[in-house]
Amino acid sequence: MTAPHHPWRDAALAVLGLFLPVACVGCGVADRALCTSCRSSLAAAPRRVRLVAGVRLDAAFEYEGLVRTLLLELKLRGRVDLARPLGARFGALVRTALAESPSGTVLLRVPPSPQGARRRGFDPVVLLLARGGVRRPPRLSRVRVRQSAPAGRREAEHGRQGARAGPGQKERSAVERVAATVGTLRAVGVRGRTVVVVDDVVTTGVTLAEAVRAVRAAGGRVVRLVAVASVDG
Repeated sequence: MTAPHHPWRDAALAVLGLFLPVACVGCGVADRALCTSCRSSLAAAPRRVRLVAGVRLDAAFEYEGLVRTLLLELKLRGRVDLARPLGARFGALVRTALAESPSGTVLLRVPPSPQGARRRGFDPVVLLLARGGVRRPPRLSRVRVRQSAPAGRREAEHGRQGARAGPGQKERSAVERVAATVGTLRAVGVRGRTVVVVDDVVTTGVTLAEAVRAVRAAGGRVVRLVAVASVDG
């Protein structure tokens, strides 16, 4: 599928590029944040369907190549001008999931990390949903969970001055990721209701599995998961 041609918009962007020159993040061509060729490549990029915690996950894209570059530019460098081409397909998947679900289905957002939210100043998932024609969804609540540790280790860490923070998710093993994630989310207002959960990038699926657990624990039922991108694995 090729990207639609909009001559008036292309002409306006060409004039704007004379005053605010930019380069395509995909190929570097001048005067486009995302050139026509790269938009066509994005439109042809594959989707991803997998199961997480027994629930179907629809991902708008595989997390690779151009998609990975666009998401990193959006999330790490605040390139909100790149949100629309990603958000169109993501929003369409969310609308389809809601249309195929029972009436009254609740849309919930997996909360972003506090550090990322503070650094960016915006929620990329909410922005992408808005660009895709979906209203801002409420979030699952984040719960602070104190992880257990052997007594000797706890005492040593307690007495250590200036100790560094524990390892992040990327440095943890699969078992450690699960242990660090279970019980960290809470759902409210979903008892007896069906739920669609949305997130940005899914890697191991541990966080989405925790979202499913939280909804079930609150008496709800997750009928679909939708993400912007999923790591193929």
